[in-house]
Amino acid sequence: MKMLFRFFVRAVTAIDWPLMVVLLLLASAGLVVMHSAVGGTDWRFADQVRNFAVALTAMWVVAMTPPHIIIRLAVPFYVLGILLLLGVMFFGDTSKGATRWLNIGFTRIQPSEMMKIAAPLMLAWYFQHREGSMRVLDFFVAGALLAVPFLLIVKQPDLGTALLVFGAGFCVMYFAGLSFKLLVPLLIVGVIGIAGVLAYQKDLCQPETTWVGFHDYQKHRVCTLLDPTTDPLGKGFHIIQSTIAVGSGGVYGKGYMAGTQSQLDFIPERTTDFIFAVFAEEFGLYGGVTLLVLYLVLIARGLAIAVGAPTHASRLLAGALTMVLFVYVFVNIGMVTGILPVVGVPLPFLSYGGTALLTIGIACGILMSISKYRPPQDEEQRSFN
Repeated sequence: MKMLFRFFVRAVTAIDWPLMVVLLLLASAGLVVMHSAVGGTDWRFADQVRNFAVALTAMWVVAMTPPHIIIRLAVPFYVLGILLLLGVMFFGDTSKGATRWLNIGFTRIQPSEMMKIAAPLMLAWYFQHREGSMRVLDFFVAGALLAVPFLLIVKQPDLGTALLVFGAGFCVMYFAGLSFKLLVPLLIVGVIGIAGVLAYQKDLCQPETTWVGFHDYQKHRVCTLLDPTTDPLGKGFHIIQSTIAVGSGGVYGKGYMAGTQSQLDFIPERTTDFIFAVFAEEFGLYGGVTLLVLYLVLIARGLAIAVGAPTHASRLLAGALTMVLFVYVFVNIGMVTGILPVVGVPLPFLSYGGTALLTIGIACGILMSISKYRPPQDEEQRSFN
């Protein structure tokens, strides 16, 4: 009985309650809007309830695991992720022109999702070991560690997930001390590239024009973003219908399960990538702002955990995972409202999906572990040696 009581106390104290309250509010909003998006309690709603249960259980297990043990798992977790990505390349299942899933018998998994955790975890482990003797060469080594999963995911092709993995790893490198001077050339190239596309949009977006290094669907996404009316019933249909839904919600919204765009099936992928359009149409500006405030509180709490983290590795990891959550929200809402190209990035805790939700749950569990664990002096530092 005493052991059971101690386990219960440990389970409760492992939870970062400010973070947990925000997550439960987002999960509740996700189930409400999912119920509306599917038109009731069909199998997708039941699946999402199960997905939430699995994600929250994984989050709780990870939250009870000390950060230094999580960091120790960095290398095997990273190697496993690379092997699974190679397995996808040779034995993966293809769907809608992309090979992103691996059939393991009883289910299909998407290994690229686990790299959103494995890549920043690996880099945090690497920089922890290089702390005190950092050189410019270390950032090139870290870049190589990041480039391997990035290129394997791009080849699937899955540019959206690849950019998220790259962003997570880049945040670790930046927080580890990557000089801003090294980033200036990349920023200049990016600005020149965007300016060139805008200046020569008509020529670059012609059907016969090929963009070197890009798939045709990636070119179409950029061109559709610039002018979705060029193909309103085809490639521009997603953006046009989602922006109509967001705008038609007005200030107060049309009411729960009363959105015409969503209930009449005008919004494509309304349970996954474009679920924010369903939410905004039904709950309006007030609902959308409330949701954004919840995400801001989530991100602020994550950054606060990173600032108060006890070790260099846990600070890097917490900061990177928090920025990944920010990128999730920014990219998804940006594409739904028509300011970013359409990419397959889900909205955390709202979009339907098992693997992505599990990944987000594990990320939040790591944040809780870092937040609540306070080892005896020098104990955690010794565990890395």
